[in-house]
Amino acid sequence: MTTIHSLLVGIDDYPAGVAPRLGGCLNDIAGVRRLVEGRVPVPVPRVLLDREATVEAVEHGIRERLGRAGPGDTALFWFSGHGTQRRAHGADLLIEATGHNQALVCADGPLSDKRLRVLLDGVAARGAHVVAVLDCCFSGGATRDTGLTARFAPARDEWSFAAPAAAPLSAREAAPARPAGPPGRGEVLLLAASRAYQPAHEAFFDGRPHGVFTHAVLGVVREAPPGITYREVLSAADARVQCSGGLQQPVLLPPGPGGVADLPFLTEGAARTGGAYLLRHGAAGWEVDCGAGHGLGEGVSAGAAAVEFAVVERAVPDGVPAGSVPDGAPAQAAGSVPGAATGEAPTAPGATYAEGGPASGGSPSGGLLTARTVLPDRTLVDPVGWAPAPGQVYPVVLTALNLPAATVAVGPADPWAAGPPGGLEEALGRALATAGPGGGPSPLLRSAPDPRDAGDLHFRLEVRGSAVHVLRRDGSPFVAPLPLSAPGDVRRIVDCLTHLTRWHRLRDLTPRPSPLDGLVRVEVGPWGAPSDRLLVPDGSGEIVCAYTPSGGGRGDAPEPPLLSVRLHNRSPERTLWCLLLDLTDGYASHSVLYPGHFIAPGHTGHALDGEPVRFSLPVGRPTVPGAGARDWLKLIVAECELNTVPFHLPSWAAQSAGSRMSAPDGRDGVLRFSQAPPHPGTRDLTAVTTRPYGHWTTRTLALRTVVPTP
Repeated sequence: MTTIHSLLVGIDDYPAGVAPRLGGCLNDIAGVRRLVEGRVPVPVPRVLLDREATVEAVEHGIRERLGRAGPGDTALFWFSGHGTQRRAHGADLLIEATGHNQALVCADGPLSDKRLRVLLDGVAARGAHVVAVLDCCFSGGATRDTGLTARFAPARDEWSFAAPAAAPLSAREAAPARPAGPPGRGEVLLLAASRAYQPAHEAFFDGRPHGVFTHAVLGVVREAPPGITYREVLSAADARVQCSGGLQQPVLLPPGPGGVADLPFLTEGAARTGGAYLLRHGAAGWEVDCGAGHGLGEGVSAGAAAVEFAVVERAVPDGVPAGSVPDGAPAQAAGSVPGAATGEAPTAPGATYAEGGPASGGSPSGGLLTARTVLPDRTLVDPVGWAPAPGQVYPVVLTALNLPAATVAVGPADPWAAGPPGGLEEALGRALATAGPGGGPSPLLRSAPDPRDAGDLHFRLEVRGSAVHVLRRDGSPFVAPLPLSAPGDVRRIVDCLTHLTRWHRLRDLTPRPSPLDGLVRVEVGPWGAPSDRLLVPDGSGEIVCAYTPSGGGRGDAPEPPLLSVRLHNRSPERTLWCLLLDLTDGYASHSVLYPGHFIAPGHTGHALDGEPVRFSLPVGRPTVPGAGARDWLKLIVAECELNTVPFHLPSWAAQSAGSRMSAPDGRDGVLRFSQAPPHPGTRDLTAVTTRPYGHWTTRTLALRTVVPTP
């Protein structure tokens, strides 16, 4: 069992020259200490309170106490106190798109978020799982009216926010590659009380002051079922924070599915990969963190009822007593889900649909949820035939949606084919009838033998010898030919069509006209060139990025283009959340370039924190004259965060095609139905806004990388 090494810091009694006094931080730490000491084995936590919590003491505590954690251990840093911020300048603006640097306020001054990150990274480098919980203002940039008291201290002129410079991250190192070893080892997980530009608050609960965020987290953990993950704790705590006033937005970073965010909360166990989305009870009722920004039809209409979700049984980690299902949860069905190999259902061992699902061969009836309102970032839902427990969160999967399916038709027979096309057509029909969630029909694909019934996205299958060619309307191939000789080959064909459908739905995702249209500009220019020297699309609508001759001798390979990619918020008053996806011609999608951050009015967000983006040909594609590759940069802009899990999709047949910047493993896409592990640096924040609607928009920029012909 994991050993928890903890450093708990709480400061109420600030010196008058440092920050205003607070009232709930010591109560926070007392509650956290009871939580930690209730888990074994746990060395006595190191606790720093009030004026003993100096910058030097906190840094020493991280190095000495948390530094004892080794492989298999957990290092917990919990801070309750003031936060502060100061306007950023120079190179800091490359990584601070809000325009400010953030810091914790210790008893004698600031501990910058960058310095804190360096210290925690040092602990993680020993192989420990590092968790930082920060209940202070602006804590989402790191790494509290009684009624409500803000945990904010204005920066003093004499305070320095300087931190040791970290080694720069190269474009190649920034590619989405999973770390060695089990998820969580060598990584720092942040649970923060608020976004990087927001205050956090404390208030009275049962007559005692507490941080709103800490009180929510402790309440969630006390009522949680075995095996609850960090992601689920954050989501449930977020809902409680919103219900208590909604003046701050908790943050989880990094939230990549199947990684550190899906480890059991302060408990040993493997990352859970069962549910795609989370159901929780927010300020507006039951909601799922999947909305119009993920491809669902937006608004309140009869069509919204065509969106359905189903609860997935939470997998309990080894060593935790099983059979402890939260009150109100539907019972677990026996056996695993048919069709899991298609990526349409949970694939983790022990992950099953709720009772009433696969046994009937259709959509799950136990634990069913139907949509009543689709918002940009989430969907308000109504449980059907069961009553969830309001204090719990439930992993769910999308089982029905109100978007037009892609169509499939089988083309004319090849006289040399192994069998008539009718055989493929019948087998394809059977496969489509069981390729959806719970072993039901696929909601993404339908057969359309009549050309007049073809959808906007249409696949034509032709049998040639012992292979199937997946063709566009013009006869060009989508992918390399697929084998058709073994019994499982038809299912593999359906897998391919599902993957292609998800990729195209993501690339073509477009909302209705929005007030945000045109407010954020994607700027692509040569690396090192003046900021006003930008590449513009040619007559075909694509930005052409050309290889350049090598500086070496004759016959040396040409050099790939190095580009600067920036997102400029041109709005005079709106702080906007931005995500930049790279969709490759290998049918992959990832967000490593800009994984979802807020950009202040007039400020710029820099891809890869200002490092050059290297656009080389995919691995295995020869760098010869005339060779090329395509990328589509998909900008998603919103007033609130979107769940970024659905935007990750691996390349199809990655073993042969590859990608310039390898996409994360898994089966994710804009219309995803299963969980998958993306790049651990992606950001996935479950947001709740008190407004009935938010605005969002998209823009797609096409790039073509070419090797010029002499």
